[in-house]
Amino acid sequence: MECVVQGIIETQHVEALEILLQGLCGVHRARLRIHELCLRSGPNLGLVSSEVRLLCDLEQPEPSWTVKHVGGSMRGAGADQISVLVRNMVESKASKNVLRLFYALGYKLDHELLRVGFAFHFQRGAPITVTVSSVNKMLKLHATDEAVPVTPGIQLVEVTAPATPENYSEVVAAMSSFCEYLAPLLHLSKPGVSTGVVPTAAAAAASLMSDGGGTTL
Repeated sequence: MECVVQGIIETQHVEALEILLQGLCGVHRARLRIHELCLRSGPNLGLVSSEVRLLCDLEQPEPSWTVKHVGGSMRGAGADQISVLVRNMVESKASKNVLRLFYALGYKLDHELLRVGFAFHFQRGAPITVTVSSVNKMLKLHATDEAVPVTPGIQLVEVTAPATPENYSEVVAAMSSFCEYLAPLLHLSKPGVSTGVVPTAAAAAASLMSDGGGTTL
């Protein structure tokens, strides 16, 4: 299982967010450059359409591939009462021939994106990952060098953590507690629930830039 929240931030405030995350996490950022291909199954693979994402890490000396399938989210009164989305997720490393394999199985390319930015990986009650990235679309098939921003001036922030049916409540609590520190710069919510940029972002960013991000957890 995976716990996840998302939000958006104006590009002009990303440096301030990075300073804040550096102070909170106490670790160095990792550069992010991910080519993401979304594939959907054809009619010959069953009545219910399925979707898989192929992620190619272009920051590695030799590009590495990961297959990711995002399943259904947790439902019910308990799920409605928490601000974090808990969903099933399967992820596995794959060889460079994985795209050819899925094409042979009958999957078709639905769309592709290039995510460029940075990520923080740290332990705070749970192994939490924060990614900040510009989402770009390709003007030509697989032409990552010609990708252009989907929403110029806006970047996507995503906070995720792995969980199990036994410990997801503890993971949700750890994520919620951490996300409170980011509230002056952005609002994080379940994927698909857009709240826009927060009014306090400019003032919070100015403060962080002036004091160099002395906040620590």
